[in-house]
Amino acid sequence: MIEDRAMGISWDNWHKRCKTRDVVYSASNNELAHTKTLVKNCTVLIDRTPYWQWSKSHYVLSLGRRKGATLTPEEEKISNKIQSKKIQKKYDERKKNTKINSLLGKQLQEDKLLTCTASKTGQCGRANGYVLEGKELKFYLGKIKARKGK
Repeated sequence: MIEDRAMGISWDNWHKRCKTRDVVYSASNNELAHTKTLVKNCTVLIDRTPYWQWSKSHYVLSLGRRKGATLTPEEEKISNKIQSKKIQKKYDERKKNTKINSLLGKQLQEDKLLTCTASKTGQCGRANGYVLEGKELKFYLGKIKARKGK
């Protein structure tokens, strides 16, 4: 039962245990993806909410926002909040060093994240993994699209 399965996912030195939504690709056997079996190196779909909330609090801006989107009054209030110079400098430094891949940004907009399991599940059904980024994300998106086209 997929609802009982949880994964520890790491992204940008931040770790969070969350439930899996769907197994979308398994390189070893396509049947494992159909039966939603978590195995090592399978690609899993998870909810983006915990990571989006973390990025919002860490950078004081929401990653994955559509270009040209206007801020809500609440977000405008938070971004214009008067802060000490030290805290403002810290957030400005974080924003300056932040570069997010366009494919990852699209996933954050669509309320989903593709992750890869890095370990096998134990008897309790938990595994560890990481958020796919860059060339690896592009590769797996191509594989998933090719499988769905068949």
